Amino acid sequence: MAGGSSEKLDLVVQKIRPFPDFPTKGVLFRDICPLLKDPEALAAVIDLFEEHVRQKHPQVQLIVGLDARGFLFGPLLAQRLGTGFALVRKKGKLPGPTVSVAYNLEYGTAEAEIQEDAVEPGQKVLLIDDLLATGGTLYAACELMKKQQAEVLGCLVVIELKDLKGAERLKSCPVFSLVQY
Repeated sequence: MAGGSSEKLDLVVQKIRPFPDFPTKGVLFRDICPLLKDPEALAAVIDLFEEHVRQKHPQVQLIVGLDARGFLFGPLLAQRLGTGFALVRKKGKLPGPTVSVAYNLEYGTAEAEIQEDAVEPGQKVLLIDDLLATGGTLYAACELMKKQQAEVLGCLVVIELKDLKGAERLKSCPVFSLVQY
């Protein structure tokens, strides 16, 4: 895609569609489906992430994507960077031996897991997802990486909902977001 970073970011912002009162009244949902449907906009997302990672984290060895939308962006970025990609999934979705952590949701708890051999001790990793809201899922993924003795360099998200203060929950892990609301 031609154009500079600001043109790419403008395109990304244009392709995020708001849906008021979804999934419940009072929530403004930010839909990335139009962004995924547009090959130029999707390439812009990966271009912007790649530029950031090459400047700030050239030592990255592995991209770790969060279930499920982190799986959309993570492999594309990993391929561009020449690194591997690993999955963090909801408990019970991965075969073989796994490591898991429990985390709190607004109304209960959940568990995230990764295959035991997905991350090596000391490996430098970046976590990626589509959205940072309250930070619960990314925090759990950071805890999983600690269990695996990996070094978390940071978290990458397409959208950050600043009012929900998720980045504050991830104090020890720098967050890079393309778009903030």
